Amino acid sequence: MSNTPTPHIGAKRGDIAETVIMAGDPLRVKFMAENYLENPVLFNNVRGMLGYTGTYKGKRVSVMGHGMGMASIAIYTYELYNFYDVKTIIRVGSAGSINMDLHVGDLVVAMGACTNSNYASQYEMPGQFAPIGTFDLVRGAVDSCERFGYRYMVGNVVSSDVFYHENPHNDKWMNMGVLAVEMEIAALYMNAARAGKRALGLLTISDHMLTGEATTAEERQTTFTKMMDVAFSLI
Repeated sequence: MSNTPTPHIGAKRGDIAETVIMAGDPLRVKFMAENYLENPVLFNNVRGMLGYTGTYKGKRVSVMGHGMGMASIAIYTYELYNFYDVKTIIRVGSAGSINMDLHVGDLVVAMGACTNSNYASQYEMPGQFAPIGTFDLVRGAVDSCERFGYRYMVGNVVSSDVFYHENPHNDKWMNMGVLAVEMEIAALYMNAARAGKRALGLLTISDHMLTGEATTAEERQTTFTKMMDVAFSLI
């Protein structure tokens, strides 16, 4: 497709690498650009959603924000996959644990993503679609966690459309073995599936919804580097 720049991304064709590591917070993206990329070049600042392209160990890669929630990540990842020829998107984000063995600072490799969103209705499927990550990225992330010695779990997360939920029913998700709650991965996985592209969600536990463990906004911006190490190891 040739309709670039898009309404939300000001880059020209060729400005964005085939692999994009994304985070909800643009300041986390700036941190990755400054601490992981060589010679980063800003390709997007539309609506303050920062995006940079540079190299990591000689390989071209981009980092970009996607905002909060399914609707926001859906727009950005759709445009990246379909208008900018991006082949792989890796989300690095935060999540709330609903598993007693998963604590603040631990990583989650999202093999699948349940959701309470209606996002999949657009595809008019004859049943419920199960959004899953790309297997070689899941396997690579697990291998990297083992090599780095990082604490992690692999499994299902739930992508919620609601942050301040009147009736979250976390016990229901727990009963089905869901590990953590976040707000974006299901839309990422559905967009990747529809476009025939690759996707992975990597999460750091920022708070525990059962024990009350928590982190600050600054810690979430600058100290969640383990998932970044894993993401960049997959380039």
